[in-house]
Amino acid sequence: MTVFADAKPPSDIFYLYAARGLRGFGDGFAMIILPVYLLAIGLTPQQVGIVASASLLGTASLTLLVGFVAPNYDLRRLFLTGAGMAIVTGLVFPTVETIAPVLLVAFIGTINPSAGDLGMLIPLEHSLLTQETADRDRTRVFARYSLIGSLTAAAGSLAAALPDFLTSWGFAEIDALRLMFYGYATLGLLAALLYSRLPQDHMRAATRPKSALGPSRKIVYKLAALFSLDAFAGGFVVQSLLALWLFQRFDLSLGAASAFFFCSSLLSAISFPAAAFCPNLTAVLILLLVRSALSQMDVPTRSSYVMAVVTPVERTAAASVTAVPRSLASSISPAIAGFMLAGPFSALPLVVCGCLKIAYDVALLGMFRHTKPPEES
Repeated sequence: MTVFADAKPPSDIFYLYAARGLRGFGDGFAMIILPVYLLAIGLTPQQVGIVASASLLGTASLTLLVGFVAPNYDLRRLFLTGAGMAIVTGLVFPTVETIAPVLLVAFIGTINPSAGDLGMLIPLEHSLLTQETADRDRTRVFARYSLIGSLTAAAGSLAAALPDFLTSWGFAEIDALRLMFYGYATLGLLAALLYSRLPQDHMRAATRPKSALGPSRKIVYKLAALFSLDAFAGGFVVQSLLALWLFQRFDLSLGAASAFFFCSSLLSAISFPAAAFCPNLTAVLILLLVRSALSQMDVPTRSSYVMAVVTPVERTAAASVTAVPRSLASSISPAIAGFMLAGPFSALPLVVCGCLKIAYDVALLGMFRHTKPPEES
């Protein structure tokens, strides 16, 4: 059976799919123009890495908070809060030009320097998707959700070439980049309109738990630890830093970078170490595309699995607890990678990433091969 071959989902799921597409499109171009903008306002590569870490650290803190308070609040209100933060981020980011305010906006804002699906809205969407879906259809629903995110992120990567077109029409580069952030704010507004169509009180008072995590606490913590290792590895090659490496190593243009990340998102650990030792741009891009073709296959299955092995009232907290350590772990490595990029072997982050991801894959298989979701029991 294909990903698309089952009954029409409820309208709530359609709204979540559409909002996910808008967020994916925004993240797709933001992660590429972010390092370009930061370099344009005078930041160094090391500072770009620190900004990426601040962004991921802020995302982790907010996601953890949302995961534990969500059972006590109306989901629609939390969705609208997240969309509102995206609007504010897009409006404020173009107005800051020094490292201190940039770090502040990166920390409290929603700009995502990575192709990974991060943010306070993730545990909320995962919980609602699972609530609206039968067990047998859950993985297919998450597959659609991830596919929409990947395809729209790919389209967003193409949109990252827009500043090049604008500069050819007479715009200053910095003004063209700022327009992209205003476009990001517009996408946040459209997402807010979609979230406003969701009904209130999906989390009924009668089902609100006294503790966010109960009987599933042990398995959630194990999964969180393993996902953290995977995210720490991925943090060495977040898209913004990967783009920065390509810009510096091969003098890649913004237009060419947008085309490459479009292909990468469409195809999205072994190729990373191999790519690090390639002597020319063509071979590096081919290996990175091969890696992208395999790297995202586990995302919908992983999300569905977490939702399947916890009780219904624990879903939001479980999604948050498994996502937050990933964000925390991934917030550390970009800063380290920034200094590695400035070192004598600029491809070292790719080598480290590949080795750690292999360790994660082996550990995950060993620890959870006997823990099955309900539809497989």
